[in-house]
Amino acid sequence: MTTRAALARTAVLTALTATLLAACGSPAPAAAPAPTSASAPAPVPTPPPTANPAPAAASPTLLVTDFGADTVTFVDPARPGRAADLGSVRVGTAPYGLAVAPDGTAWVATAEGVAAVDTRTRTRVALVPHTTRTGPVTTGEYRGGGMGIALSPDGTRAYVGVNVPGGNGTLEVVDTATRTVVQVVPVGRRPFDVDVSADGRQVYVTDHDSFDVTTVDTATWATRRTEVAPYGTEGGLGSWLKPHYTAVRPSDGALLLPFEGERLAVVDPSTGRVTVEPMTANTHQHGVTAAPDGTLYIVGTGPIDPAADAGPSLTVRAPDGSERLVPLDGPHETVTLSPDARTAYVSGGFTREGGWDGLTVVDTATGRTTRLPVGHLPLAVAVLPDRP
Repeated sequence: MTTRAALARTAVLTALTATLLAACGSPAPAAAPAPTSASAPAPVPTPPPTANPAPAAASPTLLVTDFGADTVTFVDPARPGRAADLGSVRVGTAPYGLAVAPDGTAWVATAEGVAAVDTRTRTRVALVPHTTRTGPVTTGEYRGGGMGIALSPDGTRAYVGVNVPGGNGTLEVVDTATRTVVQVVPVGRRPFDVDVSADGRQVYVTDHDSFDVTTVDTATWATRRTEVAPYGTEGGLGSWLKPHYTAVRPSDGALLLPFEGERLAVVDPSTGRVTVEPMTANTHQHGVTAAPDGTLYIVGTGPIDPAADAGPSLTVRAPDGSERLVPLDGPHETVTLSPDARTAYVSGGFTREGGWDGLTVVDTATGRTTRLPVGHLPLAVAVLPDRP
């Protein structure tokens, strides 16, 4: 992109008004040949053994956060059109991030606190108020309150990044059994995303407005700040070129942060060392998730400069760094995978101009896309566990 440096220096007021928050059986055996006579039936040949084809995975139920409302919406992506919307549950003002425990409890970061939703009965069972002072409860991309959220591997803690308008945020730690905040840790500005290491020993908070990732030791609550700014920090609060979301690479625990469809920042969480790899989408990027095999799925929201940059897309980046792009119709925000990684669910609730009420369902093998009109500016998407 030829306009990156200039855009990074865009005046704070101008940029802030336009910036981001942020889907059997084996074949029937061949029929036996007819007998040649009533008394002497022809022998029936034994068909050669064949492997049964892998059964298609059943379509999961999804849950999305309705940032444009105060609800979460249940979605059946196998149903066409508006039939995919299975109804909503009120959780709290402007819900943002979402994490679902194996028992089916969904933990939702809202402007008011962290809501707990029993996804089997489809009821809110708790609202844990924030202990961080965030000012009046409001809506919109700069509202205070919970943003990114993640669960510890054992499900005993929910970690939520809390935005404090005009200042640094916090990481609030919720005990999921007592449903109380048990720890508050200072982090950077506007904690878009929260991720946890595979062993649960570290929490990674992606701080959008301070160009960094805060690593939190879950034993001592000590923190370390790592600047992640492959374009520099010159634009300050008005810059577009900030970190948004992070994926943890399954193979080695490295943190992967995409920028502008041009640069992938790779952070070694043990040392804080940042390296940069090239990318090809040439579009402003937000959500990212990693499949178990290390394939990355990255949401391109669209151009900063329409004269120079490409439109919305989903990048599918193989572990060797090769990429293919799936064009998307309009801006999107986050991406979640089906358990078999054959399907990507991309949320349409982009908070700038162009955000829309729905999901795009992407066949990850063919690139075929289907739009589903569900929810109200859905931001986060989670796959619900199968019912017993």
